[in-house]
Amino acid sequence: MFNQFVHLLTRVFLISVAALLAQAAAAQQARIDLTQEMVSATNNFLQSLSSMQRNTGAFDFDDEDRLNWHFVPTGMHPRKGIPLRSMNAAQRKATEELLQVFFSAKGYQKAEAVRGLESILAEIEVNGRFDRDPELYFITVFGTPGLDSNWALRYEGHHLAYNWTFVRGLGIASSPQFFGSNPAEVRAGDQIGTRVLSEEEDIARDLVKSLNTQQISRAILDEEAPRDIFTAAEQEVGPLEDYGITYADLDSQQKRILVSLIEELAFTQPEPIAEERMNTIREEGLDGIKFAWIGGTERGDAHYYRVQGPGFLIEYDNTQNNANHIHLVWRDFTGDFGRDLIRMHYNAVAAEFGPGHNH
Repeated sequence: MFNQFVHLLTRVFLISVAALLAQAAAAQQARIDLTQEMVSATNNFLQSLSSMQRNTGAFDFDDEDRLNWHFVPTGMHPRKGIPLRSMNAAQRKATEELLQVFFSAKGYQKAEAVRGLESILAEIEVNGRFDRDPELYFITVFGTPGLDSNWALRYEGHHLAYNWTFVRGLGIASSPQFFGSNPAEVRAGDQIGTRVLSEEEDIARDLVKSLNTQQISRAILDEEAPRDIFTAAEQEVGPLEDYGITYADLDSQQKRILVSLIEELAFTQPEPIAEERMNTIREEGLDGIKFAWIGGTERGDAHYYRVQGPGFLIEYDNTQNNANHIHLVWRDFTGDFGRDLIRMHYNAVAAEFGPGHNH
């Protein structure tokens, strides 16, 4: 009887291990397949460019501009790369196909909606100081796209900044990632009622309004909401002040809301990237994630929130323009711009060939 029980436990264990290995293999293959699609789409884009365009849109992987990201209008932050408005029909088609590979369907839809808000701003800001043009968004490539090379792609313009980094087949880094929305809610005109980042606002509000009195004392800071996200467009960030309510101190429904908020941002990326992000977050431990809110909790109130875990940070604010202007960023403390992948690569090379090897 005892031997049968041990045999059963062993079989269950082996089946579980086999299932986990199969899942890991499937995830790895999905990432490899996605990388190949990204390589192909980027090379198709580059091949569509003229030699002059390649000189302004393609740079070495180590070019210092690779880390020079921002989310402000181009008039405040001149950008390298190929703007959409300079592309012919074939180049524009190659760009659309590229972006539909680099974003999920949801992410691509949001990116297009963010661009579309520039036309609304052009109507609101008659004779404004910025060129509000939905075609003033740039594609920039760093390095030579390939499965075994170091390279990166940036898609950037006002209120949209996404960075993908590839390091010799080790993985895909996908941060910093930034979406903004101005206005947060369109309040006049043909698109009245449009809220590009509605889920990111509403899910967080659902969470904060579900808190009981004791939880509120830990989650909501009694101070004025900041004018902007604290990390701005810094090239490298570390954990912010350690405050907020932990995942472990939420009830089961609140935990589901917090995870759905994180997933809403993660799944603007293609599924293999998003799943890898979520798996990493779970491995690092959900219980240590903290949620914090500053400002009013009703629609229209100026407010800010953050979600901070051991390895990542989400910052959101809606305070400017009478609390109708959103900034939303995802940062990885060691993974932004592929820093962790680059370090892994150098460590692997040093282990195989010794320090100082020229690679």
